[in-house]
Amino acid sequence: MSVEAPSAWAPLRVAAFRSLWLALLASNIGTWMQTVGAQWLLVENSGTDTLVAVVQTASTLPIVLLALPSGALADTFDKRRLLIAVQVFLTGVGVLLTVLTVTGHMPPTLLLTLTFVLGAGQALTAPAWQAVIPELVPRPQLASASALGAISMNLARAVGPAVAGVLIARAGTGLVFGLNTVTFAIFAVVLWRWRRAADDAAGIPEPFTAAVRAGSRYVRHAPVVRRILLRAALFLVPGSALWALLPLVASRRLGLGSGGYGVLLAAVGAGAVVGALLLPWMRARWSINRLLLIASVVFAVVLAVLGLVRSEAAVVVALIPAGVAWVMVLSSVNAAMQLFLPNWVRARGLAVYQMVFAGAQAAGSLIWGAVSDVSGLMIALVAATVLMLAGAATLRWWPMRDTSGLNREPAVFWPEPHLEIEPGEHDAPVLVTASYPVSPEREEAFVTAMRDVRRSRLRTGAVRWGLFRDGEKPGRFVEVYLVPSWDEHLRQHTGRLTGTDQAVEERARAFADGPPEVSHLLSRE
Repeated sequence: MSVEAPSAWAPLRVAAFRSLWLALLASNIGTWMQTVGAQWLLVENSGTDTLVAVVQTASTLPIVLLALPSGALADTFDKRRLLIAVQVFLTGVGVLLTVLTVTGHMPPTLLLTLTFVLGAGQALTAPAWQAVIPELVPRPQLASASALGAISMNLARAVGPAVAGVLIARAGTGLVFGLNTVTFAIFAVVLWRWRRAADDAAGIPEPFTAAVRAGSRYVRHAPVVRRILLRAALFLVPGSALWALLPLVASRRLGLGSGGYGVLLAAVGAGAVVGALLLPWMRARWSINRLLLIASVVFAVVLAVLGLVRSEAAVVVALIPAGVAWVMVLSSVNAAMQLFLPNWVRARGLAVYQMVFAGAQAAGSLIWGAVSDVSGLMIALVAATVLMLAGAATLRWWPMRDTSGLNREPAVFWPEPHLEIEPGEHDAPVLVTASYPVSPEREEAFVTAMRDVRRSRLRTGAVRWGLFRDGEKPGRFVEVYLVPSWDEHLRQHTGRLTGTDQAVEERARAFADGPPEVSHLLSRE
């Protein structure tokens, strides 16, 4: 049986999501206006391809550096207050950037520095915003909400550059920077008016350092997440050549001004909006791996057109399917992350995704700018084409994994531990042991099933895990795992495990001859 996919517009029927989405759309438009203004200012005042491409690096590198700590903050503290504080900070930075530009005190180095600071604000915004989306819309609509996020980003890419091109030609970059500042203030006001239904204060917040480590462990021991991140990186590194080198294609190969550059970006954005609207239809007919393959090949063809064709009309037409392909890939991998990550670590997992997203673009932009400086613009774009096709070919060996049958809802199925001795300090490690009686004929199946249990333990809090056979009592296996603190182990009992973890554990226990005997060994150090 086929189930009709929710409409791409369904989440907009939720008032809170709709108002926040519109505010974020305005902010995204302002961000793209800012990017175009900064790039064009450097095109006019700088003679190197690398410096122009570094605008993308300066805006995305902070996400690589700050996304995981930002995700830990978002999983630990009130997301609404965090978002408001960040928007107020960005408003202040925007005012400074605008004033210095209007007064003529904006050298390239200072421009890149302030671009980096604005990128830091975006790094703090993205994980918190992504993590609140499941609070705003029902789970069946998460894929549609992700597509709407892509529509917001790419509609901004269509509108922002076009508007920026006109404003730069008529009033200069100072006005563009000022309007971007206004969008930060608008987003802050809408966030202030929003009242969350969910309560982040429930339970004791995780210590910041422990939260960062827990997020890193989860990603490290979740093969599905690692595969999603790999597919994103293999597309984004060559794909970043389009965004990094498009200003140079516009000015050098096509002889366009800022307005013409805005038209090129608008074509990409328009294609992305079309792609987001078509995405539910495409998902219903193609597997995610076929979708990724088609999108990668299309994007590679577009990169080749940019490098080999000098016709403005042909480039504009080619950029429309580039936008479709871009949103096909990134909406699909983002939705896969949203659907797989459990609530307790969602912001941190999405932060790692943002790190890969930004890091691949930052590194790619720097690489393609340097290649263009050394070997020429055409060689850089052709090289990106080849790398994109090579990445698409790896789908045969590293495909995306089907997670549709996994239960990601929280599952509290461990009995509450009752200790006669009070646990020590919060940072003292705890050694948990579980003894299983297993018949000889079931030993091999039990050991195989326990491999999935190992990953579950390490994802949810354990730092070490082992399975041992009792040398004195045949048929007895002992599972041993070390948790950094008693608090961390209690979180395993009260919310970190999912329905999938429960199914994995029950599958392993089905091969045992009885329930395990569990002991908690407390450190005295």
